[in-house]
Amino acid sequence: MNRSKGSIGRQRYILIVILFFHTVNTYMDRVCISSAKGDIIRDLKISEQTMGWIFGIFALGYALFQVPSGWFADRYGPRKALTVVVSFWSTFTALTGAAFNALSMLVMRFIFGVGEAGAFPGATRAFYRWLPVRERGIAQGINFSGSRIGAGVSYFLMPLVISLIGWRLTFVANGVVGILWVAIWLWWFRDDPKENPRVGKPELGYIEQGRESEFVVAEKVSFAEIFTSSNMFLAMAQYFASNITFFICLSWLPSYLKETWGQGAEFYAAIPVFCAATANWLSGSLVTFLYNKGYHVGSRRIPAIMGFMLGAVGLLLATQAQDLILFVIFFSIAIYGVDMTLSPSWAFCMDIGADKSGAVSGSMNMAGNIGSAISAIIFPYFVANITLPYFAERTGTANSFFVFAAALNILAVVAWLFMDPNRSAAKNLSRSKILLRFGIIISVLTALVLIMILYKVFWMR
Repeated sequence: MNRSKGSIGRQRYILIVILFFHTVNTYMDRVCISSAKGDIIRDLKISEQTMGWIFGIFALGYALFQVPSGWFADRYGPRKALTVVVSFWSTFTALTGAAFNALSMLVMRFIFGVGEAGAFPGATRAFYRWLPVRERGIAQGINFSGSRIGAGVSYFLMPLVISLIGWRLTFVANGVVGILWVAIWLWWFRDDPKENPRVGKPELGYIEQGRESEFVVAEKVSFAEIFTSSNMFLAMAQYFASNITFFICLSWLPSYLKETWGQGAEFYAAIPVFCAATANWLSGSLVTFLYNKGYHVGSRRIPAIMGFMLGAVGLLLATQAQDLILFVIFFSIAIYGVDMTLSPSWAFCMDIGADKSGAVSGSMNMAGNIGSAISAIIFPYFVANITLPYFAERTGTANSFFVFAAALNILAVVAWLFMDPNRSAAKNLSRSKILLRFGIIISVLTALVLIMILYKVFWMR
């Protein structure tokens, strides 16, 4: 096709923008409760331990419903799926402001987590239908940068809004923002771009011509076969590793900076998050560039390996930093690296998932969020108890955790060396054996989530 992309049409870029703000909204809603923690404890007269349950119950709903929400997006289309899930979680975000005791807060936050579980799988399913393969990397990069920008802005915005209108009305305001997004989504988006009158024939032809991947897997396989494949296992493992590192930004980093370097140091916690946003732009652009140059497998593998290596180096350098500024620089390098892996990871899910990309990406995201939960739980244990020669010779620092996370990043590099979208998920196994494997994996992952929450609530006091 000789025409420029501009003459083809740009409606698919509008989709990327709409989903970018969708992602910003998801993280603003998540950060809101962290900013309101003190006010909630005081007004509802609940303990810190109960607040831990409230945080944990969101993680439980979010992790457990990743696969069902991805299946829903595959089965009924992203238009209906994102309408339902965003309306669902926005309603319960607003209702959080009406909580009158611990039990009501627990119920609302669990349902909020169930709703948000569909956010990224639904967006991935929309990208699969609307974008040619060559543009999916940069689209995912822009999409995930929204989560980092949303979190970073919320660190400053939410406390200000709470001080002006109170924590209850702040939740209501966040819920209204989500409902407004749903109205725009319903008005503009259609599951198939051919059903959107704004998409011209040249752009539609460009999308449909480029939608099918150059990857050679041709067999029609079930989700259960994909889920139990080596590609899926490796994708979940490496995403688990990236979330172990990144989630520190959203959990312990502000308090760790404050305790280590004093009052005011916690404000530096926003810097790694904003760095992560730019990492997604670079990585997404690199995925697209390499794919267009004909390095199809390399377009996924190279940015991810570069990112995990950078993450490992940044973490190890952070163990040697005695100065706040140096620590923030090195830790930002680590976060920049692990966020470079997001765009290739989600593009890989579309490669191997095709019309099941919602459920496949949900599976990977479920494993990643288990990594996030483990990260939040074990970080203080490492700080208080684990020492290592040279890197962490005394307790009271996070250096031992950083070495642990760096080791996982190296293992993730190894995983990417074996991840190949050209490898078929089809197996010479009976349907009953595939379903048995599927059930075992889901049961183990579910048990891990429950064990972690019980561990956090009853043991880590």
